[in-house]
Amino acid sequence: MKKITILDSTLRDGAQAEGISFSVSDKINICLALDELGVSFIEAGNPFSNPKDIEFFKAAAGLKLKNAVLTAFGSTRRKNAKCAEDANLNALAAAGTEAVSIFGKSWDFHVTDILKATKEENLAMIGESVAYLKALGKTVVYDAEHFFDGYKNNREYALQTVRAAAAAGADVVSLCDTNGGCFPSEIAEAVRAVKAAISCPVGVHAHDDTGCGVANSVEAVLAGAEHVQGTLVGYGERCGNANLSAIIPDLQLKCGVACVAGDLKNLTEIARRVAEISNVRLNRGMPYVGKSAFTHKAGMHIDGVNKSSRSFEHVSPEEVGNERRFLMSEVAGRSTVLGKIQKVDPSVKKDDPVTAKIIEKIKEMEYKGYQFEGADASFELLVRKQLGAYKPYFSIEKFKTIGEQRAGEDFAPAAAIVKVCVNGSSEITGAEGNGPVNALDVALRKALERFYPSLKEFALTDYKVRILDSRETSSAVTRVLVECSDKKDVWTTVGVSRDIIEASLTALVDALEYKLIKDEENAE
Repeated sequence: MKKITILDSTLRDGAQAEGISFSVSDKINICLALDELGVSFIEAGNPFSNPKDIEFFKAAAGLKLKNAVLTAFGSTRRKNAKCAEDANLNALAAAGTEAVSIFGKSWDFHVTDILKATKEENLAMIGESVAYLKALGKTVVYDAEHFFDGYKNNREYALQTVRAAAAAGADVVSLCDTNGGCFPSEIAEAVRAVKAAISCPVGVHAHDDTGCGVANSVEAVLAGAEHVQGTLVGYGERCGNANLSAIIPDLQLKCGVACVAGDLKNLTEIARRVAEISNVRLNRGMPYVGKSAFTHKAGMHIDGVNKSSRSFEHVSPEEVGNERRFLMSEVAGRSTVLGKIQKVDPSVKKDDPVTAKIIEKIKEMEYKGYQFEGADASFELLVRKQLGAYKPYFSIEKFKTIGEQRAGEDFAPAAAIVKVCVNGSSEITGAEGNGPVNALDVALRKALERFYPSLKEFALTDYKVRILDSRETSSAVTRVLVECSDKKDVWTTVGVSRDIIEASLTALVDALEYKLIKDEENAE
């Protein structure tokens, strides 16, 4: 099996994405997650331009990584400067990492019009910088910035720049589609030309501005590239970087190219962990690791998957640590219900009376305004109750919310008081929050944590409200969808009532009970 190296740049290129800001602690935790996945290099930041990155490299000095090599990022020396006196190169040396990645110019337009240097000086900057870092004992990954634009504009000069890096001892020369504007055929042709021009391993660094970041990376490997750069869930400037959570399984599962140490059964969990640390919602439709990646809605699809998973799945969800889901909807059939029932009790058959009973219960609940398509956890609880496989973990004896809203202010302070009973023992707790639902959420969890410490991991991550009949205005039925997570899994519950607080509480109780059920099952 062909093997390639993976450089993950979530902590450097990914940090340039809008809305992302990593603390030092965040970066340490992501480092550990990426090492667990088994990538070869973790590009962790620029110690010259970012004071926070300097702090990180100091903190990371004691990290015991099993698979990955920590990598500091910077540029070639400045024009008309000596390497030994260049602040950027000295910062890379001082970072204390075994590997460094440096970028230089490949596009003659950038050399003359942006850098304001001569083409000859640029070649010297590349070669001297690589040689200087190699002399310090570093593994050097050279990033040929804007290589593909340069190759299309002045093929020979672009090739001269990568020859300069290779001749100076670069361990990898990575070709960068910095603007993200290339197509797979262009990538493949240029990779083959570089492979013919230099002897060291060739890599690719793609961006996703045409939506081709993953395809470009895969095509580069098929054309001979031995190194791929990207970010785990595609974070990056503008439209993002090539998404490694798609590239790695594409190559390893479908092309027979080994990318990481071990299998990919932790891929989904690690991708979701990184998203959680980044405080960015993971796209449901993301290949392999998204919640909807192996989700089926149409009755025909569900029936096919139940008979043979490969009828509507190109890989098994277990191979990437994800799970198959069947959605309840107007286009789903008895097979959908059966699949969900069998998750709780595999012995139940399509024609069993309990299956018809559950279908009737679903119809009754949907008539009241419930919708289970996007509330898989609430649906599982419904099934458990109908099968007699449900036990309440707690009951709410009473609750009260108090809120106020100051005119012209977004913040709506509120307080909640909740009394719960667990196995005959009562607990009453109050809490404040931004609005009554938030206050109720905090108070309820606070009351239950004495009995169930694992609820400290519980977090409400999304909250949606739908008025089901707008003609009834203030007395209309309200449906509330609540999404929650515990840093390992994400689940959704639903509540319906004419009172939005009561609907919210129903959804919240379901979410907490689902968490406790899973904790108990995982402990067995």
